Amino acid sequence: QLQLVESGGGLVQPGGSLRLSCAASRFTLDYYAVGWFRQAPGKEREGVACITSRGTSTKFADSVKGRFIISRDSADNAVYLQMNNLKPEDTGVYSCAGQKDGLGSLFPTDYTSWGHGTQVTVSS
Repeated sequence: QLQLVESGGGLVQPGGSLRLSCAASRFTLDYYAVGWFRQAPGKEREGVACITSRGTSTKFADSVKGRFIISRDSADNAVYLQMNNLKPEDTGVYSCAGQKDGLGSLFPTDYTSWGHGTQVTVSS
């Protein structure tokens, strides 16, 4: 089973930036599409961004387009989420997930391997 561990979360002021990492172990991420999801208190989990296994295609939620960048590094066996111009509504627990041989999607039910998440809080 693919194991994923997120890191990079924290407290940041509005307008600030954070870079989240999703590191894989036990298996290479090269064969997995990877998605980033977030869940705010009292709200459902929502897809934020995803990237195909070869990194040739990405998708973003409308709420983060132009502010977030998703990338992957095969040598690191990791996927990254660069978050810029953060807003209070970006607050939540951010989790990454793997989709074996998938094309990537923003729907949580399409993913089988999940990390435990990292907290992102945007507040002044």
